[in-house]
Amino acid sequence: MAESTFWWLCAGGAVAVELATGTFYLLMLAIGLAAGALAAHAGAALPAQLVVAAVVGGGAASGLYLRRRRHPVGPDAAANPDVNQDVGATVHVSHWHPDGTAQVHYRGANWTVVAAPGAVPASGAWRVREVVGSRLVVEKI
Repeated sequence: MAESTFWWLCAGGAVAVELATGTFYLLMLAIGLAAGALAAHAGAALPAQLVVAAVVGGGAASGLYLRRRRHPVGPDAAANPDVNQDVGATVHVSHWHPDGTAQVHYRGANWTVVAAPGAVPASGAWRVREVVGSRLVVEKI
């Protein structure tokens, strides 16, 4: 078997494992393995192929790590207004139950609301901060 075939098989295996696990870093390592295959096609010796694969794969994984560190992931889907149309909506709470919940009529249905951590339950207008299951977590406006 040619050296390049081994590199391509390893790259394909890394991509397959990445698809099964969802680990994006494996895709970066697969790019390094593909670079090793290209170095083998170019006629480089095995030590040079290993160095090319390590530098390209390690560089791609390091670059991805640094990018994710500089640009943190956005809010959870339950609190993201781009994903959930209820986030940011206003509801009116007339009274709170002793257990810290209240019932509001919102979008044609009755919803259970809970005050966000640190908020003091009081009647009036509240803004939906996130949706947790069938409950609206609200904050005072």
